[in-house]
Amino acid sequence: MKRTIIENELYFNFTRSSGAGGQHVNKVSTRVELRFNVSSSSGLSDSEKQLIFHKLRNRINNDDEFIVTSQASRSQFKNKESATERFFSLIESALKPQKKRKPTHPSRQSVVKRLERKHQKSELKQLRRKPDL
Repeated sequence: MKRTIIENELYFNFTRSSGAGGQHVNKVSTRVELRFNVSSSSGLSDSEKQLIFHKLRNRINNDDEFIVTSQASRSQFKNKESATERFFSLIESALKPQKKRKPTHPSRQSVVKRLERKHQKSELKQLRRKPDL
């Protein structure tokens, strides 16, 4: 992944933000929508594009655009920075290789403890029952 190339391929769209803010919200476009076309990017290799399509498929629309929005701040600049940071953190986490899981077994002591707790709980519930007459 070439971050400098990708930064040049980002497209920002600014709209009015929702929520609190009074008159400021009604007149200033502070909500930032970051769009990035994954398939036409020259900063990603083909294997990286496939990983992104697979892992971030819920955020990618039919035009192969990866979309991130931010409207937390009343400042357009801060929202733009936070959207960019979130975009790169999502991309980096998608490209990070996943660790292989080592199959493990519970220890003998943990099994014994679990069975003892089950037995104690069972006894407690039996004591709550009405006695047989």
